[in-house]
This record gives sequence, C-alpha cells and structure tokens, in this order.
Amino acid sequence: MKSSHTTNYCDTFIEVADDCPVSKSEVPMDKNGNKTIASAQYEMISKSPYTFTSDDVIFAVFAQRNNIAKKDQKMAREEFFSKGQACLRSSPLTKRYGFGIHSKADGKVALYAMESARYKKFMLDKDIKHLKAMRSERVK
Repeated sequence: MKSSHTTNYCDTFIEVADDCPVSKSEVPMDKNGNKTIASAQYEMISKSPYTFTSDDVIFAVFAQRNNIAKKDQKMAREEFFSKGQACLRSSPLTKRYGFGIHSKADGKVALYAMESARYKKFMLDKDIKHLKAMRSERVK
C-alpha cells in the first residue's frame, strides 16, 4: 500500500505572504472564461467555509483542471497524494490575493480577507499555530 501525504493543517492560521502585492484582499477572476487555480480555490472555500479540508480543495481543483471524471477521482486522489503536494501556503489566495486561511481542529478551512476584523483576531490568537504564506520572491 502506498503511503499517503497530506496538505492539511489543524488549528492553524496561514497569514498572507510578506510580499503580497495587495493591501486589501481581491477576489480572483476567471481568465478567458476559465477558472484559474485562484478563482477555483476561492469559489470552493468561500461558498462553503469550514466544509472542505486543504486536501479536498487542492485535489478538487487539480481534478477539475485535468478533467478527471467523477468515477475516476477516488483512485486519482490516492495517486495524487501518494507524492507530496504543495499546501495552501503556496496558494495564490495567500500569496497574491490577500486572504488568510484558517483551519479548524478537523482540518476544514475558511478564508479571511486581510483587512477584516476576523483576520486581525486570528493574528492575535495565541491558541492556534501561525504560518506565513510562501513568498513569491526569494529573499535576497
């Protein structure tokens, strides 16, 4: 049996990247009528906060972008997570669009705009783990 990797965090807040180019969150738009990774992740998480784990979101977007049929998704997900995958710290939502991502104890996630009161409250919460989103540029 293959080992399974995960991108899930529990009781964690992913803060906006230090080099995020916006000072206020922006909703990612589709490009040429197609979902981008950012717009697909945003739609899934914002429409159903605390419903999906990071693994659910990352795989669903992968499956959608690669046209994986519903009937093939169980096996495709096992294969997908048999190797390590980038977590939501590398999501364009946290790196480019100004959203923090909170995961509850069960790993289910929700988005918070960087200018919101909830984002500020999470930033001060010492009872959860804090991680920074990955920078887009290397520190020189």
